[in-house]
Amino acid sequence: MKFAILAPGHIAQSMAKAVEGIEKIERYAVASRDLKRAEEFCAQWGFEKAYGSYEEMLKDPEVELVYVASPHSHHYQHAKMCLEHGKHVLVEKAFTINAKQAEDLIQMSRERGLLLAEAIWTRYMPSRNMIDELLKEGVIGEVTSLTANLGYALRRVERLQNPELAGGALLDLGVYPINFALMVFHGEIQNVASTAVLSPKGVDWANSMTLTFEDGKMAILHSNMLALTDRQGVINGENGFIEVQNINNCDEIRVYDAQRNLTARYQVPEQINGYEYEVISCIKAIEAGMVECEEMPHSEILRVMKLMDQMRASWGMQYPGEG
Repeated sequence: MKFAILAPGHIAQSMAKAVEGIEKIERYAVASRDLKRAEEFCAQWGFEKAYGSYEEMLKDPEVELVYVASPHSHHYQHAKMCLEHGKHVLVEKAFTINAKQAEDLIQMSRERGLLLAEAIWTRYMPSRNMIDELLKEGVIGEVTSLTANLGYALRRVERLQNPELAGGALLDLGVYPINFALMVFHGEIQNVASTAVLSPKGVDWANSMTLTFEDGKMAILHSNMLALTDRQGVINGENGFIEVQNINNCDEIRVYDAQRNLTARYQVPEQINGYEYEVISCIKAIEAGMVECEEMPHSEILRVMKLMDQMRASWGMQYPGEG
């Protein structure tokens, strides 16, 4: 499958490394607004063609699957361009800036019979199934709550401080604890309580989120772009708890009993860098004629986006052009 990258920035480097090791992927094209940048990326990562225009690359009939790696603020525009040119699309998280944009893209993908997926890598990793199996086995008994956090010291990253680029902690970091919670708890959410510390420019520097589910389960979540956090996810049960070391890219799962004794440790399988799983899922879905990946279906993409819309509304936080 001929694979292309739209917007070869920092995160695209990780994707390029991942697809080096996928047999069914042919590293085909890269498009940047700066042709020299696209050429340098192609030379570094072994892609065949460089384009100095997104439109030009998307007109290439050989391109099959496009990875959109532009800032959040441009995901909608660029994913729409891909679909309009008949390309399958893998969009970097956060999928769009709001649910309305996500709904529009999903409708387009369904009408055109094209795959549209979100590159939220934790949804595709083997660690997700490992956690699911432990919970099914009932190793910690009935689960009623969980906590999860993600934070990095990113104050100097201009993109995250800029509302024009849909900056802030929520779309870049908060999306991970939210997805962690929704992968463990599948019920309907009854109540959402959240608060945020906003920057002078109006983006969230840090946030706290509590999701209460109709079945009585509760998820307490936090993300922060000004400070380093332990990145842990903890799933609490009547007979113990499970610790997930680094919810952003799990490296170990630990199980504790009711006396808080460590009873088991599970290492995740060796990987290229973790990005490969989402691409493999896309290939599988395309070959099956599907327009969504089973690991992150359109319904879950919308669920996450609507949750984040609701939280931002409660903070009075809007991006330029919204509302």
